[in-house]
Amino acid sequence: MRGDLVIGIDSSTTSTKAIAFDGRGRAVAEGRAAVPLSNPKPGWFEQEVSDWTGAATKALKQLTKKIDAKRIAGIAISNQRESYAQFDAKNKPLRPGTLWLDERAHREVTEIVGELGRDRIHQISGKPPDVTPCLYRCRWFSRHMPKMWEKTAKTAEVHGVLTHFLTGRWATSTASADPMGLLDVSHYDWSDVLLKAARLTREQLPELYRPGEIMGEVSAAAAKLTGLKAGIPVIAGGGDGQCAGTGANIFLKGRAYVNLGTATVSGSYGKHYAVDRVFRGMVAVGEEGFSFETAIRTGSFLVNWMVERLFNVSPAKNPGIFKALEEEAKASPVGAHGLVLVPYWSGCMTPYWDSGARGVIAGLSGNHKRGDVYRALLEGVALEQAMMTNQVAAATSEITHFAAVGGGSRSDLWCQILADASARDVKRLETAEASALGAAMAAAKGAGWFGSIAQASAAMSGKPSKTFRPRTKDSARYQELLSIYAELWPKLADWNQKLEAFRK
Repeated sequence: MRGDLVIGIDSSTTSTKAIAFDGRGRAVAEGRAAVPLSNPKPGWFEQEVSDWTGAATKALKQLTKKIDAKRIAGIAISNQRESYAQFDAKNKPLRPGTLWLDERAHREVTEIVGELGRDRIHQISGKPPDVTPCLYRCRWFSRHMPKMWEKTAKTAEVHGVLTHFLTGRWATSTASADPMGLLDVSHYDWSDVLLKAARLTREQLPELYRPGEIMGEVSAAAAKLTGLKAGIPVIAGGGDGQCAGTGANIFLKGRAYVNLGTATVSGSYGKHYAVDRVFRGMVAVGEEGFSFETAIRTGSFLVNWMVERLFNVSPAKNPGIFKALEEEAKASPVGAHGLVLVPYWSGCMTPYWDSGARGVIAGLSGNHKRGDVYRALLEGVALEQAMMTNQVAAATSEITHFAAVGGGSRSDLWCQILADASARDVKRLETAEASALGAAMAAAKGAGWFGSIAQASAAMSGKPSKTFRPRTKDSARYQELLSIYAELWPKLADWNQKLEAFRK
């Protein structure tokens, strides 16, 4: 039987999903398993390597009980980015893996910037210095856990770990290695300069493959554990953000995807490398090219925080709360009666790169109601995204519309506010699992179904289910508000640093 399905494995921060897709991008069956998270010290976030591989095993076992494994033509991985682990010479993990949430390496950021210079790091890696990439945690481990670091024969991110689990080979995708902060992005290769700063050698890292290339085959041992057939090609995928872009057909001219998920991540595609503080330059999940990515570290997280912490309502006990809040927010005008919210509850990456940044609700008065505050939240995320997208377009190429995915995209109100605030169409895609689908598109190319990942993306991404167009009057008002919004954080940044110093 010729394989008519491909699998996209999405190993995210909280769960692993294994989803089988057909050649039209339709999900046929899936399996999923939770991944526990530990926070052993303030600012430390870790997971056991056995939980990464164990969750993948459970998800694949569930999946292969629902479909004939002989139908599978290829597998590719999408993964939580900037999360990695260390292994000894016998391929045993030396300690738990550390996650993208981890903040232990602030001192090392300052130190490496002092050695290499902020602009040089940015130019090589595509990313301004920030505590998130693995580069800085590598230096931290070399200083604080030197015995463990000396025993490290291999260090690999989640994609590399799962590839080794499935194939027995230390290999990974350039689009997953890239977010580690160790890649010379414009050359799709490890950077000797950054490796030296990380106290690593090339021999300690996985072999690199471009997305869509075959890295190995499912081993007999992995087949026995998962229910897969030995010999199935394991194909390079990429980080979950870049995979989501491919799943939303980021290759379409003028398109940026926006994932209104726990965080709000957006990206657009370009064939030519570009560097700017407003975005992270990432290797795209394609044979070539780059994703110019913005990130707001809050999205639906902020919605849930506001409902549970500020409004003191339990969605589990009151499932109608979100619908009620949307109706109240609809009754509030553009600008929420003079309220502005800056969504930096978890710090700020793009465009200001300020990990100490904190959220702001400005303009409160005794006349404001719950619906005004909720509308200001939706508007704050939309205005932030509009501001950054305008800057990305100016630095790269024109962006005419968004393809919206993620849980927040189910909100008609939020999509309409984003359309009005950005003066761009917002096209809602019914792609519930965009990252897994993007990985499956890479697998489809590697399996020989399509000549390129872009062709796979065009064929498998699906058509928008609804389009939200900017409304002339409301959009004009939002452009006025956007100019006011863009001035707020630069004026508050110095004051916020003093407040952050006081808090500590």
